[in-house]
Amino acid sequence: MEDPGQQIYKIAEEIFPICRSITGNGVRKTLQILKKYIPQLQVTEVPSGTKAFDWEVPNEWNITEGYIEDSAGRRIIDYQNHNLHIMGYSVPVDAYVTLDELKRHIYTEPRQPDVIPYITSYYKENFGFCMSENQKNSLREDQYHMVIKSTLKPGSLTYAEAVIPGESKEEIFFSTYICHPSMANNECSGPALAAYLAGQLAQKQHRRYTLRFVFVPETIGSICYLSTHKDELKAHVIAGFNLSCVGDQDDYSIVESRYGNTLADRVLKNILRDSCGKYTTYSFLKRGSDERQYNAPGIDLPVVSFCRTKYGEYPQYHTSADHMDYISPEGFQGSYEVMCRVIEALEYNRNYEVQVLCEPQLGKRGLYPAVSRKGQYDKIYLMTTLIAYADGTNDLIAISDRMQCPMEILIAIVKKLTAHGLLQAKETDR
Repeated sequence: MEDPGQQIYKIAEEIFPICRSITGNGVRKTLQILKKYIPQLQVTEVPSGTKAFDWEVPNEWNITEGYIEDSAGRRIIDYQNHNLHIMGYSVPVDAYVTLDELKRHIYTEPRQPDVIPYITSYYKENFGFCMSENQKNSLREDQYHMVIKSTLKPGSLTYAEAVIPGESKEEIFFSTYICHPSMANNECSGPALAAYLAGQLAQKQHRRYTLRFVFVPETIGSICYLSTHKDELKAHVIAGFNLSCVGDQDDYSIVESRYGNTLADRVLKNILRDSCGKYTTYSFLKRGSDERQYNAPGIDLPVVSFCRTKYGEYPQYHTSADHMDYISPEGFQGSYEVMCRVIEALEYNRNYEVQVLCEPQLGKRGLYPAVSRKGQYDKIYLMTTLIAYADGTNDLIAISDRMQCPMEILIAIVKKLTAHGLLQAKETDR
């Protein structure tokens, strides 16, 4: 049987070819595919013109064709070959132009002359073509035919969510975006990981927390979602994670919440420290994805972004070089394991209180070696140290941080001590 990383990679591979934008049929097609992995996924359409805080849902954009031909009818670029060739949200065009006029509508990335850049114009009507700098420089004087067959008219913005009930109404929140065309790490990795993770967690018999997975177009989608779900989220979310760029094999990253002090900050840093060793912390000053919206004043949700290489920090970002070879099953496997450990850590994170005064007698409970000898105390040191800090004022993450001991080891000890009646979870206000 394939491991999770391989299965997540296949989901990303399935949605990679689709031309997505902040609205349109590409988003719907993507969600139809993801629904195969999350049967609970509920799709919502928000009509164009709908007000969402300070924003308004734009007209819906769809495209069927786009190309540039030379005078001999040879296609210089073609949307069918790579959907990054057309600037996102381009209005229709059918015109014959000189080379000078054509170049006014061509976008390249001169610092990376071999790649096609990702360019959009969502909120001002425009059109454009994208190609490599090298290809642009190879164009000769000629008459060129520019064609874009697209529509920009009233429609709707599409998002989806899946809520997996737990024993508590308190929630762990996951968000990812579905608005970029064919880029593997920046676009496809987040939805692929979220879809697989949700599908696996939905099969678990017992969950302390409710889990909420949201798939939105970046920025305008999260704003629309918050405009109707803000109060519910503020009442129930204990920790949230924006998933982006999680398919490469480089070091892990966290983009902190606004002040870097939420439960989401604490648990992700704890797990990354003990699971991965090396990771990079970016403050909220380096934000760039939907953590912006979830942490906005008045929203104030405890949400961080989780990446491997952070968006904008790798040269393939927002270019055609962000293809399926840049991500890997191994990269996904690592990200999946981190998120599983994060969820388990949150499930067991309590303020525990020891139930006896002074150090408990572990021997009579079978928790201490029958024969005491030099070196044996090391084996129970973690247990007695956890007990020493289980005074009801520290949650398990805080104890793990103080002891520099992985949460998974402490969770196993907590289970053992709880089974013997030595620890009890203290009810605390969130």
